[in-house]
Amino acid sequence: MSDLPACPECQSPYAYEQGAFLVCPECGHEWSPTEGNEAPDDTPVISDANGNPLADGDTVTVIKDLKVKGSSLVVKVGTRVKNIRLVEGDHDIDCKIEGIGPMKLKSEFVKKA
Repeated sequence: MSDLPACPECQSPYAYEQGAFLVCPECGHEWSPTEGNEAPDDTPVISDANGNPLADGDTVTVIKDLKVKGSSLVVKVGTRVKNIRLVEGDHDIDCKIEGIGPMKLKSEFVKKA
């Protein structure tokens, strides 16, 4: 069996060489064997409400009053949250808010400070 890489479009193992390119007979995709040698980065980019990418350790500001589930507390607009941690899931920010404690926030309700 040949040691050619699978098609990046349809993952077909039947790729063949045609000149300087590789061709997939199933989907017709052509690509250069030298491009895309690095592994694809499948980690999702988490962005704030304005579209700015967030990273671990960033400081963000809450842009909407948020009720704390199971409590009468409210996280007010303008609350600064320091040293966030990004996680996967519906609520993609883990943080600790002064006066409230550990919380999970959605990135759509914060902006990068």
